[in-house]
Amino acid sequence: MSEKNPVGDRGDGTFFRVLLIDDSVFVIKQLSQILQSEKFEIIATATDGEQGIEKYKEFYPNIDLVTCDITMPKVDGITTLEKIIDFDKNAKIIMISALGKEDLVKKALITGAKNYIVKPLDREKVLSRIESILKK
Repeated sequence: MSEKNPVGDRGDGTFFRVLLIDDSVFVIKQLSQILQSEKFEIIATATDGEQGIEKYKEFYPNIDLVTCDITMPKVDGITTLEKIIDFDKNAKIIMISALGKEDLVKKALITGAKNYIVKPLDREKVLSRIESILKK
C-alpha cells in the first residue's frame, strides 16, 4: 500500500513555492487552504498586480508557481502576466478567472499563462491543473 505524495511535494523533501495574486481576500484564503492542504508553501500573497510583480521579483528565482486573478484594480492580470513573463520567460503562471471572461483567458494563454482556473474554485480542478503545470 503506497501512500500518494501530496501534490505540493517535489519528491525530494521540499515543497513547491507559490505566489498568490488576487484582489479578493476570500479567493486568496480559499487557494491557500487548498494548496497548503497538499503541502504547497505559500511564500507570498499580493492584492493587486503591481504588488504581485514586486513580490515575484523579490522572491525570484525561488518561485515555482504564480496564481494570478485576471480582473484586478491598478494593474490587471494580463499586464501582470506580461510583466512577469518579460522578467522571467520561464515563469509558471496560472490565471484565475470569473465565468464569462473567455476572451481574457484566451489572451492570457497566448501571452504565456500555462493554464487557467474558473471561479468558483473547485479543489480537484485547482489541484489537477496546478499539478499538470508543475509535473512537466
